[in-house]
Amino acid sequence: MTAGCTASSPSLARDPDTSSFDATALTAAIDGPQRSEKARARDVYRHPQATLQFFEISSTQTVLEIAPGGGWYTDILAPYLHGHGHLYEAQYISTSTELADEDRPTDAAYLRKLAGQPAIFGNVVVGTLRAGEFTGFGAEGQFDRVVTFRNIHNWMKDGQIDANFRAFYLALKPGGILGVEEHRASSGTTLQQMIDTGYVTEDYVIEHAKAAGFVLAGRSEINANARDTKDYPHGVWSLPPTYQGGDVDKARYAAIGESDRMTLKFVKAQ
Repeated sequence: MTAGCTASSPSLARDPDTSSFDATALTAAIDGPQRSEKARARDVYRHPQATLQFFEISSTQTVLEIAPGGGWYTDILAPYLHGHGHLYEAQYISTSTELADEDRPTDAAYLRKLAGQPAIFGNVVVGTLRAGEFTGFGAEGQFDRVVTFRNIHNWMKDGQIDANFRAFYLALKPGGILGVEEHRASSGTTLQQMIDTGYVTEDYVIEHAKAAGFVLAGRSEINANARDTKDYPHGVWSLPPTYQGGDVDKARYAAIGESDRMTLKFVKAQ
């Protein structure tokens, strides 16, 4: 297994396919000038090289990132895949959002970012995901990898987690991998507590991914943080980078660092 990976049980263990993983190209993307110093400062918490290697992302694959936000991982995936692979981005649109045009991505700043560096981002295809439906590109059976980082709590609040997992399953090729990183709640946390705090139990994620047809292929502690006690007045948003409480206890939260996170790998059966 990949370093840092533990299989969920012997029956679910699998050997990762890292034969076409290009560590040199990924390092170059992580070290590239397209990344801001603010983004680089988070590498100590987000471990992009180890995380993407755990998800078995090679430079020749077709990859779909869900809900890229400001593009923290886009900055890495786009140059890594630019030469020989393909990167698609699906901006998430909440079902509570009223839109005149559901096909239009909502984050104009993200689109301006991509347009500003065409040599790096010019091949990125951007669409949307809403209520388990992709728009802007054909999705069914098109992707080697689907990845999402710290988004599941939003889909739970929206009531869209199952629709989205089904969409990811349909979007993957047989044998394709879904990579999930999410803030990790302690076992026994209630559904409402998960929604309120942003922390989600591993069992909850695994249960819903399996319901969509996925098989759990591995877990990793790459993004674990034992200092995170998960008992803050503003939930996970008390911690960096959000600091929702402002200056109140900011030094304490800075010392804790970013959240304790699960890193899970699911496979679409052949």
